[in-house]
Amino acid sequence: MPIALISDIHSNYEALKAVWREIKDAEKIVCLGDLVGYGASPNEVVEFIRKKMEKKEILCIRGNHDNAIAFGTDWHFNPYARQAVRWHQQVMSIKNLEFLRRLPVRLFFKYGERSYHIIHGSPRAPLDEYLFPWLPDSEFANCLSYIREDDLIVGHTHVPMLKVIGNRRVINPGSVGQPRDGDWRASYALLYEDGKLEFFRIEYDVEKAAEKIIKAGLPEFLALRLFEGL
Repeated sequence: MPIALISDIHSNYEALKAVWREIKDAEKIVCLGDLVGYGASPNEVVEFIRKKMEKKEILCIRGNHDNAIAFGTDWHFNPYARQAVRWHQQVMSIKNLEFLRRLPVRLFFKYGERSYHIIHGSPRAPLDEYLFPWLPDSEFANCLSYIREDDLIVGHTHVPMLKVIGNRRVINPGSVGQPRDGDWRASYALLYEDGKLEFFRIEYDVEKAAEKIIKAGLPEFLALRLFEGL
């Protein structure tokens, strides 16, 4: 069975449920952070992931929105994101906030003959740097020089990516809850023991996710962007 790679759920419980139906039989699930932020179902998402972690079904790290909501570090966010952060802090349970605070910034695993380093942003700036697919290969090579593992798996950009640098790779499964590559469908990837990687998209109840955002009093922009994949 493959390992499933997911990232950037962003409090979108509808997208998470749709993806989970597809990956629930995977050998393990690896989550690259940002469980929360933007969307309207933070407690549902965190409780779902927390219970799966208790059963050792998921490896999960902390993203920049998880960090901002857990520790109040939202000074560099745009106004929409900052409003969502403060709403999350008001509605989330203490137990779920504590769970976010305890998430590690990076983790490591070996699968088949390859070793993997997982981090939300990059080894140079674990929570904040964006490794977009269109950056020059020299940027990816420099990031890989910071780690010993064969491959680096990141999130944060909400854009699926496989970048090959020599015999090493930088992988991003895209975003479950808020894709930004022009395709609104939830994104995830499957990693196989021989190193093969496959990307997938799955439709979910985007209307319900957007309606929840509006009803919560969050910015309408955060609901509308779900339909555009931007």
